This record gives sequence, structure tokens and C-alpha cells, in this order.
Amino acid sequence: MQTELNKVIAALTEFFTREAFLLDKDCGERALTHRLAVHLERQFSGWDVDCECDHLAKSVFPDIVVHQREIPNNLVAIELRKDSNHQPIEHDRHKLVALTDPHIWFAYWIGLLLILSRNNVTGCEIYVAGNLDRPMTVWFAEQLKLAGLGGG
Repeated sequence: MQTELNKVIAALTEFFTREAFLLDKDCGERALTHRLAVHLERQFSGWDVDCECDHLAKSVFPDIVVHQREIPNNLVAIELRKDSNHQPIEHDRHKLVALTDPHIWFAYWIGLLLILSRNNVTGCEIYVAGNLDRPMTVWFAEQLKLAGLGGG
């Protein structure tokens, strides 16, 4: 799991380096999600990286997925939020719980909630097997700080 999460950190490093313009202009979450997916594709070669649109917040589509369509093999589901988003965070959390639940069809191995500011990741949560994984969340937050990406 740490190998996959380190790939996410590498993609976030590229994202914050190359997409500063979008962050400075306070672009919407959909634009940021798309660009992060581009950087994730570079890290997860051999995997499909897709963005989903859930602009009505009435479905369980995650913002970004890393998976293999034909098998199916669902690796990572990501929910991305700007720290200026004042909508309740519970919807994102419920989606990640459902998407990582091994008893539900999707069964992503890792669920990741990322809260972004203009300069770094201000919050993160890791979900595994339908639950918040506190030790892995702490580890990931520490790795973000070591990479110069954690500020929260």
C-alpha cells in the first residue's frame, strides 16, 4: 500500500510544481482533479486513471480512480476537495467508505481523501476495507510533510 501511496505523493509533487497557475487562479475542483489525474497516469503506468464527474453530489462516483478496466482490478479511489470548499465533507467520506468496502461491488483497495490549498495538502484520510485507516493516514500525512507537500 505504501508503494501506491508514494506514487500518489510523486504525482502530487508534479501537480503542485506544474499546475501552480491553476492553483493561483483558484480554479474549480473539476479542473484540479483532471490535472492531478494526468500526473497520476505518469506514476501508475499500466493502470487506467479516470476522472468522474459528480457535480450534483448524488452518486458514488469518485473524483479519480486508478484501476484496470478489463480485469476489473480497482486500486485507488480519490476524492479531492479544495480547502475553501464549505460543503459538508461527510459525503466524500461516505463515498470512500462504500468504495473500499470489500462486500460492495467496487471494492477499491485504497480510498484517499485529499484536501488541497494553493500551496499544499492541508488534509488527508486513507480508507481501507470500508473504514478510515488512522495509522496509514498518519503515515501518509508524515510522508506528505517530508515531501514538502503537507501543511495541515
